[in-house]
Amino acid sequence: MSTPDQLLAALREGRHDQSLAALYALDGTQESLDRARDRACHVVQSLMDTFSPAGDASAALFSGPGRTEIGGNHTDHQHGRVLCGSVDMDMLACAALNGTDTIRICSEGYPMLEIGLDSLIPRKEEKNTSAALVRGVAAKVEELGYELAGFDAYITSTVLSGSGLSSSAAYEVLVGNILNYFCCGGALDPIQIAKNGQYAENIYFGKLSGLMDQMGSSVGGAVAIDFGDPADPVVEPIRYDFSQSGHALCIVDTCSSHGDLTEDYSDVTREMNAVASHFGRQHLRSVPEADFRAALPALRQAYGDRAVLRSLHFYDDDRRAAQEAQALRDGDFSRFLALVNASGLSSALHLQNTWSIADPKQQAIPVVLAIGSELLEGTGAIRVHGGGFAGTIQAWVPNERLAAFKAGMEALLGQGKCHVLHIRPVGGCVVAE
Repeated sequence: MSTPDQLLAALREGRHDQSLAALYALDGTQESLDRARDRACHVVQSLMDTFSPAGDASAALFSGPGRTEIGGNHTDHQHGRVLCGSVDMDMLACAALNGTDTIRICSEGYPMLEIGLDSLIPRKEEKNTSAALVRGVAAKVEELGYELAGFDAYITSTVLSGSGLSSSAAYEVLVGNILNYFCCGGALDPIQIAKNGQYAENIYFGKLSGLMDQMGSSVGGAVAIDFGDPADPVVEPIRYDFSQSGHALCIVDTCSSHGDLTEDYSDVTREMNAVASHFGRQHLRSVPEADFRAALPALRQAYGDRAVLRSLHFYDDDRRAAQEAQALRDGDFSRFLALVNASGLSSALHLQNTWSIADPKQQAIPVVLAIGSELLEGTGAIRVHGGGFAGTIQAWVPNERLAAFKAGMEALLGQGKCHVLHIRPVGGCVVAE
């Protein structure tokens, strides 16, 4: 372990450049590496300026990446299949032990957060806050039998809040890796760290999410995940070099935050679960599709058409996620793009997560999808991204059309709203110690 001073000196001398390049310089340019090194140094220096840690305090640099959902929209909470990947936008933190029983976190641009480790039960007043996530992750680590220790952390983020890149999962994975390093001796694997994050989000934060967001952030690279047994999900890395596809991955910020849409997300889960309950099951993955289709008239009567349509989407998109993964294994990117487009259409028409009925005048995602489709002129693929209802869209854009697509999106939405991302090979991690 290093002290903050030692860590900062090593970063400035370039001794951690290889680790930084693997996370942030995926375009291979020196400019990207220099930018990553400057950012890392800024985080360490900010920790020192904010908290004045003891000279011999143990410190390290941690990363929790955002994730992009590639296939399987809202299938994870029904124990279905997904295809996802970590991206080169992340939350970067420098953390140091503080010798107390308190976690103190300063996220750049936000008020200081303090969590006492003497009481880790859920607090009603913390629902939908970062404090709930920290308290929940810490509680789960303690439940697993590890002794907690207080730390100070300074965090900076390039993950767009409310963007569908899952800033909450990146935050949970980041905190999980800090606790794993300082309190667990690195014993927790990425899957357990993801489960800890989901526990915090479900029980403490109050959002009935599946496990895909946390797994996409924690595991790293492109991964196919089968949640048939959520306690032991099947995780398979997909060996595909997206840089050779001839397409760029774009995430477009539609200027509509999904930060206040917890009930919309929870409604999707509740309605699918209600349909499953008709068959005496908790989740749709346990209900044979033939049985579901045979019962459509009764299901419409009992649960309403939206619940039926959302369940129909589950069966189709669960199947598509596996087909997308196979297309990438086969190197058939054209097939992959067709499946992405089909998933996007199903999300819009069946899942109905491109806008919220709580605010029908706000339909930024459908507008951006319409203009983006015009710009692509039948090439590539485009779809709602992540949880939906607001936030971002995802597009796979042919390289020769990228400049025009980016210009068209930013003419509609403003400069800096179309982000070109890379699938990052490493998930949540210790960057430097």
